[in-house]
Amino acid sequence: MSKLPKFKNDKLIVGLETSDDACVYQINENLAMIQTVDFFTPVVDDPYTFGQIAAANSLSDIYAMGGEPVLALNIIAFPSCLSPDVMAEILKGGASKAIEAGATIAGGHSIEDDEPKYGMCVTGFAEPNKILKNYGAKPGDILILTEQIGTGIINTAFKASMCESESEKEAIHVMASLNKNAKRVIEHFPISSCTDITGFGLAGHSVEMAEASNVTFEIDIKKVPAIKNVFEYARTGLVPAGSYRNRKYFGNRVSIQGIEEEYVDFAYDPQTSGGLLFAVNEIYANEILSKLKECLDTEFALIGRVTEKQEKYIVIKN
Repeated sequence: MSKLPKFKNDKLIVGLETSDDACVYQINENLAMIQTVDFFTPVVDDPYTFGQIAAANSLSDIYAMGGEPVLALNIIAFPSCLSPDVMAEILKGGASKAIEAGATIAGGHSIEDDEPKYGMCVTGFAEPNKILKNYGAKPGDILILTEQIGTGIINTAFKASMCESESEKEAIHVMASLNKNAKRVIEHFPISSCTDITGFGLAGHSVEMAEASNVTFEIDIKKVPAIKNVFEYARTGLVPAGSYRNRKYFGNRVSIQGIEEEYVDFAYDPQTSGGLLFAVNEIYANEILSKLKECLDTEFALIGRVTEKQEKYIVIKN
């Protein structure tokens, strides 16, 4: 990315500079457009469910920026050796999540490839002064996470035929859940910063937020909601390669002294279509948690707090 030309536009409110979830282009003083794109290979065997998860993941970046998705274009790569019925099921799954989000699928593009890949390019809108960014967290803020994590470890256990059905079902539910309701709760509060937890894991995305805000996040790892059996699987070595890549890339900015290894793996575990992580003044904590309880069917928790910048950007505690 460093070799690409730099683009400047006075109306580009959010670009590449802070590794945020999407770009934001201001149309006028009352309206901003949020644009994002994402796609990946199957994480489950069922094509309809894969379509749901991939679409939820693509839509998530709009919610993480404080917007509402309105328009989507499908992006699909598909091998000629598979039945077109499989492609149809993937697209039906994606359509079901677009309908749930209130977005319109207006077309898309397909290519032939050796392995299926699916996702969406999504456009959303928000008021410019209500855009949520991954920077701006302040000392004294608390950190709230809106979904349990561990999908990378669970998917690895599933591929090894060592995953209990209860854990598999919970992971699928989490991955296919929209962040719509969580966003509609927090939009009524002065959120300092926000992101969704995806491929870089809780630790990686927290580093991005804390570094961009020039603060430190203190995270109580045992308060982070986890999918059933995730620590048992991690202890037996069912850890995805992405967890080790995240640890290698972000590790020098994270303090993990005294933390059991399975919790370290959990912190770096790459997520697919994860929940929102946001920072907000502590005075709003009880009200936000109460409202999240009313509308979410995923687990959520207050997992830490923001402090003045310390030696490391992230301090993970027991």
